Amino acid sequence: MAGIRIFETPVRKEWIDYNGHLRDAYYLVIFSEAIDALMDRIGLDAGYRARTGGTLYTVEVHLHYLEEVKAADTAVVTARLLGSDHKRIHVALELLRAGHTNVAAAAEVMLLHVRQSEGKVATAPLPAEATAALAALTAAGAGMEAGAPGSRRMELRPARTP
Repeated sequence: MAGIRIFETPVRKEWIDYNGHLRDAYYLVIFSEAIDALMDRIGLDAGYRARTGGTLYTVEVHLHYLEEVKAADTAVVTARLLGSDHKRIHVALELLRAGHTNVAAAAEVMLLHVRQSEGKVATAPLPAEATAALAALTAAGAGMEAGAPGSRRMELRPARTP
């Protein structure tokens, strides 16, 4: 397993599509819930959000679908911190099926810390506690190799003529 285990959920029957596997949108739902678990782990939990108006916004996601996830599976998500600064977090998430070693899906996500107040949103520095927790997670994941490809530019290349 490449990364620190942060979230686990059974795959729900209503998430399964007409092909008999996890509908594409629900991979992102699982990753989104894993980001909530990451927020809890670094101290940006519900209490913090209620007290300060501070939260994370997702500003970019690159998602790779690698293997099918079925109704009987339990999704396990791991995280590797790729970088962070005073208000951004760059994280790689990998979704595995419990009991399997291959990565079923991978997401690379850029998160931005903001404060919400009186209907307005503005970027804001991460609190010191979150910065320290991020540093600890970065250190814990140091040297862990990715189990899936990282993000890359998506494009259609012109067909070669013979």
